[in-house]
Amino acid sequence: MAEPVILFVDDDAAMREANVQTLELAGLAVRPFPGAQAALGAVKPDFTGAVITDIRMPGMDGLQFFERIRAIDPEIPVILITGHGDVPMAVRALQDGAFDFLAKPFAAGHLAASAAKALAARALVLDNRRLRADAAARDESPLIGDTPAMVRLRETIAQVARADIDVLIEGETGTGKELVAAMLHRGSPRSARPFVAVNCAALPEAHAEIELFGHAADAVPGARFARTGRIEASDRGTLFLDDIDGMPLGVQSRLLRVIEEREVLPIGEARPVPLDLRVIASVKPALEALIEAGVFRRDLFFRLNVVRLSLPPLRERREDIAPLFAAFVREASEQTGQAEFRMTDAVRRRLIEHDWPGNVRELRNFAFSAVLDLAGSAAGEAPDLGLAERMRAYEEALVREALQIANGSVTRAIELLRVPRKTLYDKMNRAGIVPSDYRARRRR
Repeated sequence: MAEPVILFVDDDAAMREANVQTLELAGLAVRPFPGAQAALGAVKPDFTGAVITDIRMPGMDGLQFFERIRAIDPEIPVILITGHGDVPMAVRALQDGAFDFLAKPFAAGHLAASAAKALAARALVLDNRRLRADAAARDESPLIGDTPAMVRLRETIAQVARADIDVLIEGETGTGKELVAAMLHRGSPRSARPFVAVNCAALPEAHAEIELFGHAADAVPGARFARTGRIEASDRGTLFLDDIDGMPLGVQSRLLRVIEEREVLPIGEARPVPLDLRVIASVKPALEALIEAGVFRRDLFFRLNVVRLSLPPLRERREDIAPLFAAFVREASEQTGQAEFRMTDAVRRRLIEHDWPGNVRELRNFAFSAVLDLAGSAAGEAPDLGLAERMRAYEEALVREALQIANGSVTRAIELLRVPRKTLYDKMNRAGIVPSDYRARRRR
C-alpha cells in the first residue's frame, strides 16, 4: 500500500510553503499543489491519505474540489481552510461530510493535529474495507440466522449481488434492509466504488430535489456554489434509496426518469449528467396500499421491482433470536468494556416471550441495554436505582451507534435518531462524543 500523504492545496505560495513545512516538521508526508485541478489527478478511490485545501482559489475553488473528491470516494477526509467570511459555508460542508475546517489564522499545532487525525481516520476506513472484503471472500455473512428463510436469503443475496441489477428490498422496520443493501454492494463488481445511502423518508420535501439531484452554481437562492447531488455522487457505484415509500410524491417522477434514462439533471443545469449506477431501494410491506392511495407511483414500483428480496420479521424466525442476541451482547461488551455477561431470568423471559415488533434493531438495542444494566450493577449500582444515570448511558450508546452507522455525519444521525439538532449536540457535548471520531467506522 502507498505511503499515506497529505495533499495540500493553496494558490498562495507563501501560505502553501509555510503550512507544508509545518506538516513536514510534524513528521507527515506532504504533496503541495497550487490549485485544485492539478491535485484532483492524485485523488483515486484507493487514495491512502487526506486532503487539505483552501476555499478561496481561482478556477476550481475548495468547495467544488471537495464535491469532486466526494464523488470519487465520500470517505476521503477533506479539511477546509477558511477565511472569516467563509465559516458558514465551511460549516455546511462539514455537515455534508467534510472532515474538519480551520479558520484563519490557526495555530500550527492545530493544523498538524487535524491532519494526523485525518490520516488515522482514512487508515481505519481502508482497514475496515479490507476486513469486509476478506469476510466476503470467506463467504462470511453479517446476516445472522440459521433458519431456512435466512439460509435462502443469504444464498439469494450472493447470486443477485453478482448480477449487477436493480433490487427492491421489502421488510418491516428493523429487519436489516440497509445491511442487505450493503451486502449486495460488497458482493458486486462495484464494491470498490461509492455506496451512497439516502433515507428518503427523512428528506424534507422542500430540499429533497437539491439533496438528490444537486444544483448548478447560483441556481438555488443562497447557494453560490454548485452542489453534487447524492444520485450523481453514486456514479459507478450503488445508490441505496432507503424507505423509498416515504419519498415525497413530487420527487418520484424525476427519480423515475433517473432510473429509466440513467442520467440526472441538476437544478439549473442545461444538460443531464450520464450515470453508471446500480439502484437498490427498500420498502415496507404495505407498499401496495400506498399505491392504491395514490401516494406512491405504480410505474416507479414496476421499474424498481426487477428483483425483490423479502426479509422475514424476527417473530417468524424465533430460533434466530438466541444467536442474534449473543452476537449483539459481544458487540456491546466490546464497546463498553464489560468483560463478562450473565443472563438473568428477566432477560431470558423477554427473549422468549416478547414479539419484537422492532425486529433485529429492537433486539440489538435490548442487548446493549442489558449489558449496560449489568455493568451498572457490577459497579455497585442497585438495578432499581440510578435510573437517570442508566438512561443517560443507554442514550449515549444509541448516539454512538447512530454516528457509527452514519459514518460521523451529524445530519444522518439526526435522521436515524429523529431528534432535534440541538438535542443531539447537547447529548454529544455532555458525553464528550466527537462526530469526527466515527467518520471511518461503519457497522458491518
